[in-house]
Amino acid sequence: MKRILIGALTVVLAACGRAPLPDLETILADKPAPALSDYGLFMDPTGRVPVDGVLKYDLINPLFSDHTDKHRYAYVPAGTRVGYTESDVLAFPVGSVLVKTFAYGDRYLETRLLIHKADGWEALPYVWNTEQTEAIYAPVGKRIEIAAGLAAKDAPGFTYAVPNKNQCKTCHQNGDAVSPIGPKVRNLNHPGPQGVNQIADWAERGWLSDVPVAPPRMAQAFDPNASLTEQARAYLDINCAHCHKASGSASNSGLWLDWEIEDAVKLGVGKHPTAAGRGSGSALVVIEPGDPEQSILAYRMASAEAGVAMPELGRALIHDEGVALIEAWIREMDSDR
Repeated sequence: MKRILIGALTVVLAACGRAPLPDLETILADKPAPALSDYGLFMDPTGRVPVDGVLKYDLINPLFSDHTDKHRYAYVPAGTRVGYTESDVLAFPVGSVLVKTFAYGDRYLETRLLIHKADGWEALPYVWNTEQTEAIYAPVGKRIEIAAGLAAKDAPGFTYAVPNKNQCKTCHQNGDAVSPIGPKVRNLNHPGPQGVNQIADWAERGWLSDVPVAPPRMAQAFDPNASLTEQARAYLDINCAHCHKASGSASNSGLWLDWEIEDAVKLGVGKHPTAAGRGSGSALVVIEPGDPEQSILAYRMASAEAGVAMPELGRALIHDEGVALIEAWIREMDSDR
C-alpha cells in the first residue's frame, strides 16, 4: 500500500510540474550527507521508490554477498551522458551516483553509494536502522547479527559485516583511484528491471551514445546452456576480478581473473602463488588441472576462515554453488595441458 501511495504522489507531483529530483548540490558536496535521504534519490526515507531520473538496473551476474538481495540504481545528471566503453566500466559523468542496497527480502541492511565527484569516485556506506525508516552514514561500518535461515534456507546464523569506508576502497581500487565494478556493457547487456535490454534502453533515454550494433555480452554463471568454462569465467570475473587484475588491490599476486584474460598462467593454471602460506592449504598451485582438491583457488573459496577465505571481504558464508561450479570447471580441465 505504501508503494502505491508513493507512486501516486509521484504522478501528482509530476502533473503539477514538481516531480522530485536528486539533490545535486548534496551529491557533489565535500562532506558525505548524514542520511541517505538527504541526497533526494528516493521518494521517501525508506528508499524503496526512486525519484524521477534514478533508474533501477541489474547485472547479468551479481556478486555473491552472503545471499543478499541487491537493489541497484543509477543516476546521471540531466543534460549529461555516459561515455561508451567496450570493456571497461562505462564512463559516468561527474554528478552520477550508483546505488546498491543489500537486503534480505523486505529487511534492508545497508546501502552503498558510489558518487562521481569532480576529483573522482567516492564510496560511502549507509546502514539502515532497525525500524527501516532511514539509512545513516557509517564510515566505520557495522556488524549485524543475522539469524539462522534468513540468508538462505540452510544458512547458519552469522555476523554480517558492513564494510568501512577504507574497505570499500580496497575492492573498488583501480590503480590509484576508486572505480565502480559492475556497470560494464557486458554485464548490462540483457533485459533488466524495465523489461527491455538495458543497453538499448539507456541509449534510447539519451544516457548512452555511439553504441555498436552488437555490444559485448557476458555469459551467465550457472546457465546450463553455456559451457563450464564460460560459466566459471563469468563467475570469477564478477566475484574476483575487481581485485585480481592489473590495476586491482591484488595485482601483485599475478593472478588476474578478468573475463578477457587469455593467458592460462595469469588465470592460475599451474601457477605457484607469489606468497605461500596457510591460505594455500596443502596445494602447490592456484589451479591444478583435473584436480580441484589440489587447487588453491577452490580451497580458498571453500573456506570461511579469516586469512584463508577468498574473497577476503564481502562474505562470511561459503557460496556452495560457486565452489561447486569452480570445482567442476577445474575437474573438466585437461591435466596434460
